Amino acid sequence: MRDYLIEEKENGLLLFTIQREEKRNAINYEVMDGLMEAIEMAKQPHIKGLAVTGAGDKAFCAGGDLSVFQDLRTAEEAYGMLSKMGNILYELLILPKPTVALMNGTALGGGCEFATACDFRVAHAGIKAGFVQGTLAITTGWGGGTILMEKLPLSNAMKMLFEAKRYTAEELQELSFVHYIYEGDKANGLAAVERIFQLQGGVLEAYKEMIIRKWRDKDLKEKIMEEIKKCSILWADDAHHEQVDKFINKKGNK
Repeated sequence: MRDYLIEEKENGLLLFTIQREEKRNAINYEVMDGLMEAIEMAKQPHIKGLAVTGAGDKAFCAGGDLSVFQDLRTAEEAYGMLSKMGNILYELLILPKPTVALMNGTALGGGCEFATACDFRVAHAGIKAGFVQGTLAITTGWGGGTILMEKLPLSNAMKMLFEAKRYTAEELQELSFVHYIYEGDKANGLAAVERIFQLQGGVLEAYKEMIIRKWRDKDLKEKIMEEIKKCSILWADDAHHEQVDKFINKKGNK
């Protein structure tokens, strides 16, 4: 079975699901490729939008799979992985269709960056999410910090990045990170944004193009790549590798 699933749902919505429940839906290279495949599929005329989620009900996405990426030791090695996902998230960001992060469970680190690249974030009641990269002695490295500062009030974005903690769904909504909170299964989560996809596709694309023009005028892609470069330098520091080793050893002892 592949590590991802792509399905066409009602109302012209394409659904991308990370199928790595045993890994808390952490992202590996196969998931990256699958996400790019979904983005390209979403560009088809009959598709109105793209939603992304994780398998099961425990985790939306735990960020990058450290068991896969722990062998990246140098800045150059880290930059290869970080820029690959950063470019994919930028393509998700500028997809000329509305995008939804269906946060069915915990979202940590890169999982929050993944969600931030989407236009709307819908969270299950009871989840927690946070940009915890700072606890691993690195910054956001897929462009998520730069995107967050575009989408949220600056004070809220700074709070989430500098505190490097997990927030409840209600706190995330107060911070303007989450747009809707739902209970029950994922169908209820999609129902929270159903009204959006009742609009004609041309209307949705026209509104999205307005936003994309704004980001392009502000050279957002260049700023994202600067973020990625800085993260790759921090990635190579001993402080980061020590924290990753502690994290992996802690999980292995459970």
